[in-house]
Amino acid sequence: MPVPDNAIYRLAAALERLAKFNFPVNLNEVTHAFFERTAALEGGEVGAAMKSVVESNGKDASAAAKLSQTAAYNSMLRTTCVATMLQAGHARNALPQKATANVNCRILPQESVADVQRTLISVFADDGIKVTLRSTAGAPAAPVSPLDAKVMKPIEALTSQKWKGVSVIPIMGTGATDSAYLRAKGIPMYGVSGLFGDIADVRAHGRDERVGVAQFYESQDFLYRLVKTYSTVPGEKGGGNSAAQH
Repeated sequence: MPVPDNAIYRLAAALERLAKFNFPVNLNEVTHAFFERTAALEGGEVGAAMKSVVESNGKDASAAAKLSQTAAYNSMLRTTCVATMLQAGHARNALPQKATANVNCRILPQESVADVQRTLISVFADDGIKVTLRSTAGAPAAPVSPLDAKVMKPIEALTSQKWKGVSVIPIMGTGATDSAYLRAKGIPMYGVSGLFGDIADVRAHGRDERVGVAQFYESQDFLYRLVKTYSTVPGEKGGGNSAAQH
């Protein structure tokens, strides 16, 4: 017979609280540089919001709210947690004895899993709901890779040579990569491709994923020159500049 205490209702209410909750804005060196450099290119209200978020170090709530309307920007501003799967009850004509939700979190590299877990417990605000990790074998805590000039300058110089007027903008990937394991060991990691694509034809991880033939060979040339520049010892005959021109 129905009673007020229902596992599905309690879980649903907790998830509704999560749906209305935003983790605080927390910029790091990479996302700070991304919004700072993108502001001028974006222009308009969005560009102004980016500039304000950077200048206020994330304290301008209205600017953050404006940027949060774009999923990609929101996922760089803050940690995000979203319900992705539900499982509850055991029979159509019986009261549910258990209700479970999978909540997927993408955690900023400067924040910890334990802190996010404590935040979720606080947001759910129900002693009857237990928040556990699906796996303890996930990516370890890993710091943000610094924007080292020894890494950035060659990229910027070679980009300027190959593509006049193109800006180099650091970006923090919002999906997990194997770089987390190396960064956790104190090894900074960076990804760069020099690969251009059609903004209206993004097929990454989809059917018929593809890149343009000309863009593929441009990228190959860019990476070859970049590696030659990085691997040339300063002061060695045929230094960085000549190596970059091969």
